[in-house]
Amino acid sequence: MEVYNRSMVIHGIQKLTLVDYPGHPAAILFTGDCNFRCPFCQNAPLVLSSSSEPVIAEDEIFSFLKKRKGMLEGVVVTGGEPTLQRDLIPFLGRLKTLGYLVKLDTNGYRPDVLEKAMESGYVDYVAMDIKTSLDEYPVVAGIKNLDVSRIERSVELLKTGAVDYEFRTTVVEPLHHKENFEKIGELLKGCRRYYLQSFVDSGNIIGKNCFPPSQEQLKNYLKTVSNYIESVSIRDR
Repeated sequence: MEVYNRSMVIHGIQKLTLVDYPGHPAAILFTGDCNFRCPFCQNAPLVLSSSSEPVIAEDEIFSFLKKRKGMLEGVVVTGGEPTLQRDLIPFLGRLKTLGYLVKLDTNGYRPDVLEKAMESGYVDYVAMDIKTSLDEYPVVAGIKNLDVSRIERSVELLKTGAVDYEFRTTVVEPLHHKENFEKIGELLKGCRRYYLQSFVDSGNIIGKNCFPPSQEQLKNYLKTVSNYIESVSIRDR
């Protein structure tokens, strides 16, 4: 069941990242709640019990961002799943009024919100997680009755190139195998860029028995998807 917050709720802030917004020093804002239950999720408290997590006042967030103008160039809005926030789009607009580049991270399960965000002009870059091949999404995303047509629609929205974007997959053993990446390659064929990144156990994951793949496995998966996608690489985390 999906949860929709009545207002924008920020539970965490990382004041500087040099890797999460390609080419730009940025801050990261973490929203709570998610419509997926991926066993390898790194932010279990935000997903499973966001109501017990501290909330950062918007005034505090914007005061910080005003002071960092000139040092920071971008703001990354991530989660949890940001598209569950009712006030997401006006919040993104406030970030833009400060002159920041805005990056949105999403799992793509609310293509209607993604489309509105793209049309608003408040988003400069979108990173969409591709959990696995469509046939195995319910297992890897941890949701039994998952409507994969929503994922397909979000993929097609981004592939229009209306905003800059990337697709990415966190590779986890034993959840992924070669056939997944054959099908992912077909799904994303013609996309602008796609990244594979190895699972890292932060200690706050939702499930158990999740392990990083070997470098050899990653390279083999990379080779598989490169038959379909021109710009594909392994991203260090």
